[in-house]
Amino acid sequence: MSKQPVALITGAGRRFGFELAKALLDEGYRVFAHYRSSEQGIRELESLGAEPVQADFAKLSEVEQLIQNIQAKTARLDLLVNNASSFFDNGTVDEELANLEAVFQVHAMAPYLLIKGLAPQLKAADNGLVVNITDIYVDSPTVNHIAYCAAKAGLANLTQAFAKHLAPDIRVNAIQPGPILFLPEHDSEHRRQVLEQTPLQVEGGLQPMIDTVRFLRDNPFLTGESIKVDGGRALNI
Repeated sequence: MSKQPVALITGAGRRFGFELAKALLDEGYRVFAHYRSSEQGIRELESLGAEPVQADFAKLSEVEQLIQNIQAKTARLDLLVNNASSFFDNGTVDEELANLEAVFQVHAMAPYLLIKGLAPQLKAADNGLVVNITDIYVDSPTVNHIAYCAAKAGLANLTQAFAKHLAPDIRVNAIQPGPILFLPEHDSEHRRQVLEQTPLQVEGGLQPMIDTVRFLRDNPFLTGESIKVDGGRALNI
């Protein structure tokens, strides 16, 4: 078996998933970069050596196909990062039932299937690690994103349950991001209000998230943990 470490990052086409994939490629990883539809970032990652894998996590049959694809391509998986997200507010969720289903399938059901289905590959890596990206709102949900917060809370619970179930062979941890990188639709007033609620009063950027993945990877005595990377904002929500 090759000694090259292998990672699967879901939602790798943009923002954190994209930057983490680039960082791991720089470290010599073989990276499977998952995406749903947006190919711009994925094509750049592919030019750097990543292997793109497409699946719509709102369709669980496609999650199963992705698992089979990874199983066929590698006997080991050192790192699985469940990062894919559907950040739907209440209005979007209430528009149609499919949107509600998508929120729970992307954030809870797909990670469940991925962890369970790829457990043999994670175990074969001899230090297999799962990192689930949850949210600071799993502890104090916002009323504007009720389904999203509930689904992320489910992922937080999956983190602890799988940490117990898969030990000692596989470690499972989570990261709870806060104001890491504002979205383009966030206006200056929204940004000001968020930063006023954040003790460190800065937009964190993506590097602290990448550093936290490395911390979880490099500390073999951590499992079942959830680390807030939020500038202290969870203290004030």
